[in-house]
Amino acid sequence: MKKFAYNRVLNSAVLFLLILSASACNTQKPATGNEDEIFVIADTADYYEMEGTLLQVFGKVIYTPQPENLFELKRKRFDDLESIKKRKNIIILSTLESNSELGEYVKNRLDSTVNSMVEKNEEFVFNKYDLWARNQLVMTLVSPDLKQLNMNILREHDRLLGYFQKISNKRLFKSLYNDKYEKKEIEAKLLKNYGWMIYVQADFQLAKDVPEDNFVWLRRAINTDMERWIFIHWIDNATPVYLNSDSIASVRNRQTEKFYRTSDEKAYVEIADSYRSTTEVNFNGKYALMTQGLWRFNDKSGGGPFVSYTFYDEATKRIYFIDGSIYAPKYYKKKIIQQVDVILQSFMTEAQVNPEKREDLLDLID
Repeated sequence: MKKFAYNRVLNSAVLFLLILSASACNTQKPATGNEDEIFVIADTADYYEMEGTLLQVFGKVIYTPQPENLFELKRKRFDDLESIKKRKNIIILSTLESNSELGEYVKNRLDSTVNSMVEKNEEFVFNKYDLWARNQLVMTLVSPDLKQLNMNILREHDRLLGYFQKISNKRLFKSLYNDKYEKKEIEAKLLKNYGWMIYVQADFQLAKDVPEDNFVWLRRAINTDMERWIFIHWIDNATPVYLNSDSIASVRNRQTEKFYRTSDEKAYVEIADSYRSTTEVNFNGKYALMTQGLWRFNDKSGGGPFVSYTFYDEATKRIYFIDGSIYAPKYYKKKIIQQVDVILQSFMTEAQVNPEKREDLLDLID
């Protein structure tokens, strides 16, 4: 098995060995800048040789339906490091064979054990959180030479991109969550009636609650040009047989044809043929399939992006479909669909809800 198989465990054990500066303290100010910016500190020649790979991994294109990059890369020289230390996302890229000022800077901060691991190509990525600012990720990518570094980045592309997506979602949820304006009565009702909960922002409405169909629709900004839709559907007494791409698409189309209809009932939502992908993910500790794609009205009058998570809950013998989509024809949609995605990830079965939280919610409706 490739040595990278144990990297996740190994990485956490050796993170502290890469010391880029004094330890962070909890009095730090929050990291600044846009969520979708990654500043790359690299020597000029190294960056231009690696630029294609970095763009392929971190500048991955998503369709909303406009093509948009997940992250925008901004290359900086080593001399610029001080000026970007407070930014949210930073990559420091170098090699052991580099004799540049940046190369020496990185090597001097690898102790002998870590240096040996890099030389043997046993590890190449070192993450440091909250290094110079709160809620910041500084990722150092280092290998014996550029050829090996390029191979490593391509091989581990999902993991590397996932680090930045995860911390971006964490920051975004903190900005979205507001206990004062949270619609706890709706959360409590769903928890009591159906045995699950999801964070409900103040401006979301409970648009449909159809117990006979195991369907709930949360809707924001109704009849505007920036709507956000979330539905939760579940199948009782189920088996994991629905955990495949075709079944997920079929179930989604059935639900949206029935419930996502125009006001005159003449058109309904369906999955567009142009773009759809399904990947395996960890959804709050459960194996799940994440589906991303485009929806459209069946009369071709409009459309937009959607993201969904499907998983089997062994305790309740249920298959859950947690789905989010947006209708925002006048806007770029990447940031909006990310906000919906973050809300989806707040979904919990009753067994996952903190007992104190559960008690507080149910007290509101008892």
